[in-house]
Amino acid sequence: MTKTLNGIAASDGIAVAPAYLLVEPDLSFTKKAIEDVGAEVLRFKKAITDSGAEVEAIRDVAKKTLGEEESQVFEAHLMILNDPEFTGAIETEIKNAKENAEVALDATAQNFIAIFEGMTDNPYMQERAADVRDVTKRVMAHLLGKQLPDPASIDHEVVVVAHDLTPSDTAQLNKKFVKGFVTDVGGRTAHSAIMARSLELPAVVGTETITTDVENGQLLVVDGLDGSAVILPSDAEVTKFEAKGAAFKKQKAEWRKLKDEPSTTADGKHFLIAANIGTPNDMTGVKDNGAEAVGLYRTEFLYMNSSDFPTEDDQFAAYKAVIEGMDGKPVVIRTMDIGGDKHLDYWDLPDEMNPFLGIRAIRLSLKNEAIFRTQLRALLRASAFGRLCIMFPMIGALGELRKAKQILKEEHEALSKQGVKIGKYEIGMMIEVPAAAILADQFAKEVDFFSIGTNDLIQYTMAADRGNDNVSYLYQPYNPSVLRLIKHTIDAAHAAGIWVGMCGEAAGDATMFPILLSMGLDEYSMSATSILRIRSEMKRIDTRDLAGLADKAVNESLTNADNEQLVADFMAKHSK
Repeated sequence: MTKTLNGIAASDGIAVAPAYLLVEPDLSFTKKAIEDVGAEVLRFKKAITDSGAEVEAIRDVAKKTLGEEESQVFEAHLMILNDPEFTGAIETEIKNAKENAEVALDATAQNFIAIFEGMTDNPYMQERAADVRDVTKRVMAHLLGKQLPDPASIDHEVVVVAHDLTPSDTAQLNKKFVKGFVTDVGGRTAHSAIMARSLELPAVVGTETITTDVENGQLLVVDGLDGSAVILPSDAEVTKFEAKGAAFKKQKAEWRKLKDEPSTTADGKHFLIAANIGTPNDMTGVKDNGAEAVGLYRTEFLYMNSSDFPTEDDQFAAYKAVIEGMDGKPVVIRTMDIGGDKHLDYWDLPDEMNPFLGIRAIRLSLKNEAIFRTQLRALLRASAFGRLCIMFPMIGALGELRKAKQILKEEHEALSKQGVKIGKYEIGMMIEVPAAAILADQFAKEVDFFSIGTNDLIQYTMAADRGNDNVSYLYQPYNPSVLRLIKHTIDAAHAAGIWVGMCGEAAGDATMFPILLSMGLDEYSMSATSILRIRSEMKRIDTRDLAGLADKAVNESLTNADNEQLVADFMAKHSK
């Protein structure tokens, strides 16, 4: 029976394909006394054999879709499955305690994890604890007759369905087979939604019940234009949505004609439209959509897509590829923004009651200088190959910025003494903490540029977690309080003679765009798939008509809705 769920349109487009549930099964178990110990050992051995075959298959798919290096984590898993010390200890526990394999597996795994985590003088061995956890989960699933989802192993066309998608889950999605996704929770600024736009995957988030309403293999429509998901659509509905998707593709084809056009307004003023990227692989989208710069390279995905900390050479190669690929156009590379909702299996971060207000981004870098310095050296080496802008995230105090700049200076001097060629580069910071926006006039004296990160600036200003559906009504990009902080930042930057961009999702928002133009924002960085749409809109606006729009938005409007209406009225009256 057909069922339609309404959610949030997170990424444009239409997809029709069978559902693939990326949902963790319940792996809880009960302790049981075992009479036939031999049979229980054989049951355990079969779970080990089946797990090994599964990991080998996943490894082979990962090699093809993600590359040799990314598949190495599965080699580590196979080593554990074939380790007689690990499996032998579990068999011994079954025989001695006469207990079911689930209990023996859990107890033995916890012992191994504790041993690895206790090796504080050997980071490599400490990181093996995460591998033991993953392997244990897989073997446990086989013992319980459950199936673990694995996005990297998808080898046919599907629509991924999940409660939520972590950034690492989204990074593993193979666009060849994954045609879109639908989640229970989330919003347009969730990292999974941002990645969906980068991958050009239609996405609907915040449906609340998709994971319980749809079954694996059922036909599912993702309407990323209007924010709905249709389970078991009729043939007529499939035809309707396919026609809607074709019309959207036609509109995209019209926008594509602007690929090589400059980003100019109706009265000929030029503003920079840039792309946000997560990996060098995103450069295809950057080129295809005519980006005039990379306004945000999220380097954390280098860390998240690796089974260990990326080396200096690994990072250098990635940064160099992007910088060279832009042929002299600006590339803004943000130092790692780990923490909050972005975690690494191989890095045990402290448990915090509110990780978004805890050790994340620049705070984490400054507390882990060795890791930070490795990244800065790679960036400095890459600066010789184009126009690099190094950007520090989550700056909240002048002391943080100055310390980061001092470390960068020290690494610059050290590399210079070694004879390493370093090019010219700019130093900038993100404005995403309200305290930094308020003190923008002081920060502007310390950097070459600002980039406003609206995703976090909005949630911190409104005290509303951007991933929490219960307070989603407070996530208001056009709220006058948010716009005042943005305008103050732009005015302070220009007074100090530095340029200012925006790399948050608001930069590609059709309602926000005319307000930002009125404020004089210099650079607009967004998902590559939004570039041509915004360039088209820019060409319809005469900046002479914009006079006073920003002032009305920050001084006369009282609510988010007021400013939505303000822009709607403006576009109806002035759009060319």
